[in-house]
Amino acid sequence: MSLRNHLIIFAKSPRLGTVKSRLARDIGWAAATGFYRRTLRDTVRKLSRDARWLTCLAVTPDRDVWNRGLWPRGIPRMTQGSGDLGDRMARLAAAPPPGPVVIVGTDIPALNADHVARAFDALGNHDMTFGPASDGGYYLVGFRRRPAMPDAFFKVRWSTPHALADTLASLPPGTTVAMGDVLSDVDDGTAFDAWRRSAGLNSP
Repeated sequence: MSLRNHLIIFAKSPRLGTVKSRLARDIGWAAATGFYRRTLRDTVRKLSRDARWLTCLAVTPDRDVWNRGLWPRGIPRMTQGSGDLGDRMARLAAAPPPGPVVIVGTDIPALNADHVARAFDALGNHDMTFGPASDGGYYLVGFRRRPAMPDAFFKVRWSTPHALADTLASLPPGTTVAMGDVLSDVDDGTAFDAWRRSAGLNSP
């Protein structure tokens, strides 16, 4: 039996005042929320139509899962559930039918289908794979799930420069890990201006 690849896109409800708080301190809530809505839409568009994997959008807070006006159309949605980010990723990574699972975020503009495809390729002979972010976190994590999914995400300091290092330190001995390209989040005004220039934009 051929095992399918499963891609889970983690997303927050793109409501004003609830996303990209660090960026909002520099450019204001309206522009920061507009940026997040754009990257959410673009991430789903770039990744969800690829036949090499099955894609689902995992949303938080759970109450917004059925609010069609918040989410890109044409992609299945599920709730992230309770717990910290590690609890939620571990639970959802274990949920799909047999096959490798990759989880990505929605606020890395440079993320594309090639990064996801290389992550699934790496899971052919590694237990896990990560897409490191330049701030010390990661925008992608993948699990081969064969013969079993390693326990991870213990004592991880989320939203800090230590997130990736803490996750790696929490893995069981012998877990094989592959690393992808380092990509950058847009978390301050300088990064936002650089993103606008690279995208050829004059406004958010």
